[in-house]
Amino acid sequence: MTILVFIAGLASALAYLCKRRWTDCALVLAACAALAGLVGGFSMPADGARVATIDSDAPPASIDEASGLALAGDGLRAAQWHDLPARPLKWQVPATDVFRLDFPRQLALGRIFTLTVRRAQPSKARLQLLAENNELVAEASSSALDITVQWLPPVAESLVLQARLLDAAGKVVAQGPVPLSVREAPPLQVQGRFGSPSFDARILNDLLVNSHALLDWQVTLGKTVTRGETARAPMPEPNLQVIDAAWFEHLHEAARAALLAQVAQGMPLVILAANASEPGVWSRSMQLELKAEPENRAVGTPLAMSAAPFNPASDAAGAWSGSGNKIWTRGWQKGRIVWLGVGDWHRYAISEPQALALWWQGVLDQAGVRRSADVLWQEPDGMPLPEQRLEVCAQGVSGNVTFPDLKQNLAWQRRPDKADASCVAVWPRTPGWLKMEAQGEKGQAGEVYVFGKNDWPMWQRAQRRDATARYAARTPTVAQKRSAPLPAWPFALLFTLAMLSLWWRERR
Repeated sequence: MTILVFIAGLASALAYLCKRRWTDCALVLAACAALAGLVGGFSMPADGARVATIDSDAPPASIDEASGLALAGDGLRAAQWHDLPARPLKWQVPATDVFRLDFPRQLALGRIFTLTVRRAQPSKARLQLLAENNELVAEASSSALDITVQWLPPVAESLVLQARLLDAAGKVVAQGPVPLSVREAPPLQVQGRFGSPSFDARILNDLLVNSHALLDWQVTLGKTVTRGETARAPMPEPNLQVIDAAWFEHLHEAARAALLAQVAQGMPLVILAANASEPGVWSRSMQLELKAEPENRAVGTPLAMSAAPFNPASDAAGAWSGSGNKIWTRGWQKGRIVWLGVGDWHRYAISEPQALALWWQGVLDQAGVRRSADVLWQEPDGMPLPEQRLEVCAQGVSGNVTFPDLKQNLAWQRRPDKADASCVAVWPRTPGWLKMEAQGEKGQAGEVYVFGKNDWPMWQRAQRRDATARYAARTPTVAQKRSAPLPAWPFALLFTLAMLSLWWRERR
């Protein structure tokens, strides 16, 4: 329709031009334009419907009047997006290279520290972990996307390691601090019940004692003789019970039911199966179907051990699931049971003490052993930076928390997205360790490391992109400029005036 109006108007204007009637030609063109606007359905940006452009380095304080956002660059940090209302976002992820670091900020003494660099593009590279004196403590090279190094901290302390990523030519791609707070874990509380003495039980006892665990240990030496080791402190709620198969097989049905009732309440149970001899007992009590193993069969890596005389036939045995190294687990209501189908690990107590300790730590992890702490500080989301809001959260706290360096005493507040934790918000002033002290009956000190503004720029860009992508997912519709139709009456009035003028001039 609009094209036909333009054709008719142009033909009329040309006719008046041929007659040199300039005024009439102008009136025809005006009428034509007015008629096109009347029937063309043109529109203009709607009032209040604007798309605000955001600068990644200078986020706005408010965007309430904007219906959408347009963004260039890597985006904003998670805390900055959290302050802005949800709006459709138009954003193109930059093509510059980034990587992400994955490592624990807090670690219990005796645990292995693992640092992983996750890259976007695979290439030959080396990852080095340096101590505070720049001594190399771990190194790994790979062409895969992820490169990982591991290190066992020798003592409990707070330290700032350095990580260095090098390319195939040995050129440093990135280097920066890696903060780590190593703490003594609360002592493990263990009950041990054994139907017969063994070197394995003796070595396990030594491993637990060396880790400062509280032990309630009993070993049957004969029909009427039992060797016991009483815990040095009260153990109202043990974290773990370890038994051998012979002890369980010799129990009465009522005693077995009582033990499993304790497991159902949440206490993990580890069964040393090296002296198992009655498969029917395990089938009736725990629905664990066992089959005889070949004699003198060595299994497991990296530590080769002897298989127990009876084990499940496959990794999947009903409710039981195997890990591939003759270790089967199953949930038992709130607790967990581990069937340790290997023995003779005592052979590694002298030759491979550290590897043996780490292997047992893995067994305890599969059992779901948890050491309760009065206050549990949560790791911050992202990289804390100076003069940027930092959310500090902890479990088991009440009252206030004090930040001596900031000279602030703040009240803990519950957050709807933090089910079991309370949080406070602070603005650190300088890089380094930020100390804090949780007050109340269970007061406990904590610390969080604040990175420098120029630390790990590629990791900072990656975190901004991740936070921006999460914000964009809140309103997946891409931001667009909304429009409203132009009002028709001005075009109708202009068309009427132009046509009346032409009519008057023709009648004159």
